[in-house]
Amino acid sequence: MGFNTCRIGFLAVTVTVSALLGAPEAQAQDQRWVQVEAHRDLDVAIERARLIESRLGNVSGFRLPSNWYALSLGPFDTETDAFLVRMQLRSEAAIPADAFVSDGTDYLEQVFPEPGADTTQFVPDAAGVTQQAADRPDAVAEAEAPPVPEPEETLREAQASEQLLDRDARAALQTALQWFGFYDLAIDAAFGPGTRRSMGAWQLEQGYESTGVLTTRQRAELMEAYRSERAELGMQTVRDEMAGISIDLPLAMVDFDRHETPFVHFNARDESGVQILLISQSGTQATLFGLYEMMQTLEIVPLEGMRERRQNSFILTGQNENLRSHTVAQFRNGEIKGYTLVWTPERDAQMERVLPMMEASFNPLSGTLPDSAGQASAVSRSDLLAGLAVRRPDFSRSGFFIDASGRVLTTSEAVSQCERITIDEVHGARVVARDETLGLAVLEPETPLAPLAYAEFLDRASPLGSEITIAGFPFEDVMARPVLTFGRVEALEGLNGEQDRLRLSADLRAGDRGGPVFGTNGGVIGLLMGPLGDGTQLLPEDVNFAINSEAIRRFLDAGAISSGDFDANTAVPPEMLTRMAGDLTVLVSCWN
Repeated sequence: MGFNTCRIGFLAVTVTVSALLGAPEAQAQDQRWVQVEAHRDLDVAIERARLIESRLGNVSGFRLPSNWYALSLGPFDTETDAFLVRMQLRSEAAIPADAFVSDGTDYLEQVFPEPGADTTQFVPDAAGVTQQAADRPDAVAEAEAPPVPEPEETLREAQASEQLLDRDARAALQTALQWFGFYDLAIDAAFGPGTRRSMGAWQLEQGYESTGVLTTRQRAELMEAYRSERAELGMQTVRDEMAGISIDLPLAMVDFDRHETPFVHFNARDESGVQILLISQSGTQATLFGLYEMMQTLEIVPLEGMRERRQNSFILTGQNENLRSHTVAQFRNGEIKGYTLVWTPERDAQMERVLPMMEASFNPLSGTLPDSAGQASAVSRSDLLAGLAVRRPDFSRSGFFIDASGRVLTTSEAVSQCERITIDEVHGARVVARDETLGLAVLEPETPLAPLAYAEFLDRASPLGSEITIAGFPFEDVMARPVLTFGRVEALEGLNGEQDRLRLSADLRAGDRGGPVFGTNGGVIGLLMGPLGDGTQLLPEDVNFAINSEAIRRFLDAGAISSGDFDANTAVPPEMLTRMAGDLTVLVSCWN
């Protein structure tokens, strides 16, 4: 808060100002003073008294029995008046924190104001405008004159006033410097080299001389700016017992909306562009890893940014030209807790200050959101995930696991010209083998997976006319589980005699391509390629083709990729085949 404001606030509380220049024995016995400083040297005391007078007014200086010189505000008619003034000025950082109320019994001769100095008191009028007392004929003229700029402290004076700060005041200054990005060390209330550098940097940015020691006015300016911006953000502690989370949030920018497992939603307030999610759900480490993958599919988590997954926690950042987000989650004692902060680019500077406060205040409590809190969440591209818009891929095809590490076989068409490839909507993957002639590709997940089942290839041809089962995602990313389509083998070669293909009769869609083709006993006899037309002929809708298992095995062997063998003498019951097909078939998505 500026000193002019401090002075008005101070004068609004004062009752009377003594014009006596003699010793305090001449004053009423119940009068009180607010002693703000004491100095051994008289010249220093007089210089400081003039400075304080120019800022606050109503300053008197007295010699003490120790031959030090006390500088005090007052006198005040009652101890209560003095106490209120002291509290107000301390809250505004206008006087040192260790200022105290004195009864003046140890004040000897008065040394300030100096003999012959103008001691006319100042009082506020009814309109709050500070004017000189009525006995001055030029009162109105001087009241309307522009204010005289307040003199700045010398370095020596600044050092002297700084030494009067208590630990809390020093820590508060470090906190304010940290808030504005000038200080990044511990808040220890010790003004070492790091604090001095931060003070100097702040002074330079404000247009002051960089001394590394803030003057009284500069300290007040810094603290007022800090308090003002915190008030603008409305940082308050939110304790959500249902979610089991306590955290400081900018409630001037967001409003609580709803609980919807696994999130507590805080939506933007007054078009602030800020959104917050508190994350709370029970689960295991696998649940945490699934959340890590799922969060990356949300539109509020832009693709560009840092991704870091640890054993029991993760951090996700995202940014694009329109949006920023920061997500933190941790797994502990069967509970997953965290938060997501989302904002628009114009809030970058403010959120750089909000994020550390959210991080420092985040406190997981016991308990998590129940599964029944709000709309049940499900990973579905066509809907909303817990009320959040989900990012959709350019297109999706099918694929299937071929080994215990989670490698996936699919069509080369599914992964061509893709900036990003995912397995089952959330697991990132990269191409490790490709054959454009056959139209095959092998994907390796960025993080090893543990599939419930993987394909075992039949080492012999299926008889003509035999029934087949094809697992795939005909509706691409609309459904979370594969669909089974039934058909039969029409030929053991392509229309032009290609020996690496099977011709099938089945009603299929583009999303099915890349899915496994199962024989009657449950072994994989091929990978669905689709109609494979050259564009000059229109084949019947039920005519489709697959790359047979023999060609697939040669492709995998060439890439030193292991694959499972199916025992032809084994028979898989239909209900087991249905479950197995669902466990090993995956959705392969292309993102750009």
